[in-house]
Amino acid sequence: MRIVIAEDDPLLREGLALLLRAEGLDVVATAGTPDGILDAIDAHKPDVAILDVRMPPTHTDEGVRAAVEARRRRPDLAVLVLSAYVEQSFATDLLTGGVNGLGYLLKERVGRVEEFLDALHRVASGGTAIDPEVVAQLFTRSHQDTRLERLSPRERDVLALMAEGLGNGAIAQRLVVTDGAVHKHIRSIFAKLDLSPADQVDRRVAAVLRYLEDARRRA
Repeated sequence: MRIVIAEDDPLLREGLALLLRAEGLDVVATAGTPDGILDAIDAHKPDVAILDVRMPPTHTDEGVRAAVEARRRRPDLAVLVLSAYVEQSFATDLLTGGVNGLGYLLKERVGRVEEFLDALHRVASGGTAIDPEVVAQLFTRSHQDTRLERLSPRERDVLALMAEGLGNGAIAQRLVVTDGAVHKHIRSIFAKLDLSPADQVDRRVAAVLRYLEDARRRA
């Protein structure tokens, strides 16, 4: 796995690079600016780009805009965005452009090495990894949506874990239920959110994006 890192804090940038290299991963370049990371992506053609949300010059959304541009240039690039705190609109901007190989984590997750590496590998494999805290805040903001009110507490638990990027087996283990029970809950979620099997979309992704879109409208 070839990785590039964009982070304007030199200590965090180098610390992250050391962590990944210690795990046998190939960090081919690091940068402290959006332009620098885009140049590195063009030059090194990495498998994964890890980017901070807030970067120079304004420290607002430069990292997200760089991630969107990187995906425009290389649609197959996996992108993992790190943020100091939950910024739902930025997560939505990223995910609504296509969800394969995308992750959005809080920086504190980096310190939980196993969780961070699991999310990194999941994103690199084409999956999605959304920080549990982001998911929790999305649910809080979304509770007034009438479609969401149709979900039972257990179905909301299942959808929260789907939003984190977990597969059915992992959800079953987390909730201590059978795979069959998870499958039934997911079918019920699709039905209650009016997601038809005939729709030409990934219903699992569409269910998560409904939460993200609702949260952005209410932000």
